[in-house]
Amino acid sequence: MTTQEILQAAQTARMPLALADADTKNAALEAMAVALIAAKDAILDANAKDLAAARGRVSDVMLDRLALTPSRLTDMAKGMREVAALPDPVGAVLRRIVRPNGLVIEKTAVPMGVIAIIYESRPNVTSDAAALAVKAGSACILRCGRDAWASCHAIVEALRAGLRKAHLPETAVSLIEDTSHASANELMTADGLVDLLIPRGGAGLIRACVENATVPCIQTGTGICHVYVDAAADLEMAVNIVENAKTSRPSVCNAEEALLVHRDVAAQFLPMLKQRLVDDRTAVGLTPVELHLDARAAAIIDGVPAAPADFDTEYLDYKLSVAVVNTLDDAIAHIAKHSTHHSEAIITADKAAAQRFTACVDSAAVYVNASTRFTDGGEFGLGCEMGISTQKLHARGPMGLAELCTYKYIIHGSGQTRGGAAAKLQTPCC
Repeated sequence: MTTQEILQAAQTARMPLALADADTKNAALEAMAVALIAAKDAILDANAKDLAAARGRVSDVMLDRLALTPSRLTDMAKGMREVAALPDPVGAVLRRIVRPNGLVIEKTAVPMGVIAIIYESRPNVTSDAAALAVKAGSACILRCGRDAWASCHAIVEALRAGLRKAHLPETAVSLIEDTSHASANELMTADGLVDLLIPRGGAGLIRACVENATVPCIQTGTGICHVYVDAAADLEMAVNIVENAKTSRPSVCNAEEALLVHRDVAAQFLPMLKQRLVDDRTAVGLTPVELHLDARAAAIIDGVPAAPADFDTEYLDYKLSVAVVNTLDDAIAHIAKHSTHHSEAIITADKAAAQRFTACVDSAAVYVNASTRFTDGGEFGLGCEMGISTQKLHARGPMGLAELCTYKYIIHGSGQTRGGAAAKLQTPCC
């Protein structure tokens, strides 16, 4: 099918999904989860083809983003079931106002309608997005990168089998067949057919969507995430957090990309950092972290001299920019200059320092004594996520069910009219 045909077909799912009750949607999600696991062999075979085609063209950490395993498929199904277990957002009364004239005004959550998601080479996004959209009463149109197309196609075929079994239209979940830039542009300009566009991927993709979309678009994802080790930090805690934030999965947007260390603890902490991230990992055959050091850090430990651009780079790799700062306020200023407003952390035992950091750092998620890797819909109790919004309007941070709904005002009256007889003689203003 062409992209336009898929866009048109998605319209047929709008009303059935909007009218589906919670039990129907939950049954559909369970059927989709069962179908996903039932299609495990077909999905893994398709993924093996994607991996073979990508190998040698992309880095090992990007291959890890693309790879599916039986355990990852199990986690995908688990995420869908967790979404099913959440309260239905559709129809929730967000605010109720009773006016002196007796009007009852209810601000009520309603489905978006059709949500389009443009993403790159993470096949698990396919099931996450589909589950959230269906539970939120909206159809979803998925456009993945070419490296992941076979995997995503196999996943969507399974999810559609689940939808059919639950007697919901399979057009509730669609995958764009064209992976060229033309299809992305069609989604960006599908006025009247797409109610919300969500890009998930690198800075280039997000910038293209924000600059070119004529449909409503949410900016997500790019994560130049910082960890600041304060003068009052527990240094053993700090090295554990930095290790997790950088190495547990460096290819994702909530991984740490920059480390700031207070000058008072730099001489003690930086050797600990190098030992853990470089020497210990090398000794056990793990990929060491390449440390890109500013001049002050380089005077303490060995590494790669940091170029100015390093502190504005989302590596998505085993690389970490490191700088020594004089004060807490210097760390806050550095983050303000270089952050993408995703996730930042302070490691400190000083409550005043923590309070100032959380008040002054303008990011979607700000941590005290914890890894940035927790910025995730599942970890936040949202089941899974459609993306991490780094903007401020409509949604911010992990986007779960609530953020995938809009609202309308439903007003209940008993014959009220505006104004009396005298008002009817005046020129109306509205």
